[in-house]
Amino acid sequence: MGVLRERFGTMPDGTEVYKYILNNKSGVSASFLTLGGVWVSMMAPDRKGSLGDVVLGYDDLDSYRKNPPHFGAPIGRNANRIGGASLTINGRDYRLAANNGPNNLHSGPALYHDRVWECQASEKEGESRLDFMLESPDGDQGYPGTANITVSYTLTDENSLVLDYHMVCDADTIANFTNHSYFNLAGHDSGDILKQEVWINARYYTPADEDSIPTGELAPVVGTPMDFTVMKPIGRDIGNEFKALILGKGYDHNWVLDHRKGELALAAKAMDPVSGRMMEVYTDLPGVQFYTANFLTDEMPGKGGAHYDRRHGFCFETQYYPDAVHKPSFPSPILKAGETYQTTTIYKFLTA
Repeated sequence: MGVLRERFGTMPDGTEVYKYILNNKSGVSASFLTLGGVWVSMMAPDRKGSLGDVVLGYDDLDSYRKNPPHFGAPIGRNANRIGGASLTINGRDYRLAANNGPNNLHSGPALYHDRVWECQASEKEGESRLDFMLESPDGDQGYPGTANITVSYTLTDENSLVLDYHMVCDADTIANFTNHSYFNLAGHDSGDILKQEVWINARYYTPADEDSIPTGELAPVVGTPMDFTVMKPIGRDIGNEFKALILGKGYDHNWVLDHRKGELALAAKAMDPVSGRMMEVYTDLPGVQFYTANFLTDEMPGKGGAHYDRRHGFCFETQYYPDAVHKPSFPSPILKAGETYQTTTIYKFLTA
């Protein structure tokens, strides 16, 4: 086990940015930046034991300061979309930036992954951990209350990366965090992911309109291309003439997870049949956004000069459902003043 730290670059104001690398006894490693607490790399073994980096990203600070796809980024205070870029809490209206058509996406443009976070590293038997800490002032991104946020990453000897999110605020506000890593289990630079296979523990999904705002309906997946209750290649149904896929230009939807409220349970799996790499996703959150990088472009070179393009990765963004603040039937992302938001998501790497 171990934690390494190396200088990664300097912000325009002179603040140093560092990369931290977590290692386990098997040689598996994961790295992160103090800029945004961004997840930079994940070296996972294939069935022959060869390590490969399975998350998309960049090699330099300037690219991460731009980072239009949100590679590896913790997203908050609210992940995904809020319709009309506005919300009401305790009878008071709050305006957010309309940065995705008429809606707000990922609480932008004042993104947390363009800020330098404090970081503390620690180790104990069988695991190494990073705690990234940020204070978000009242009115930040348009949300009420001063929030103290911690996003933690723990690498275990079982090849699990455990993500813990913790937030306390002095006013009623939203707390709905996720991580926006793009995975390619064949290797970050190996092209499209259409032959990789996915299973999602969900019998329902939330259909959305042309602006990707859920209608409020929970629709059954059975008999549709949205059915991942049996593992199947991502590309098998992605081109079907199905309304949700047409509007989303592929998979970019929230699935309603089949586990008890607050239970940390298996939510999804992915596998690359060629390399044998597998990933299991566990969460205590009610939903997961499965996104097949439908809008990814080769705007900037990736790690090692890699070419990243449409459908060269996929995301499992654990979350409260999109636009939940406007859907009383959805689980609520409202955090009461003085109460604690605490949630866990685990990405576990295995081989088949």
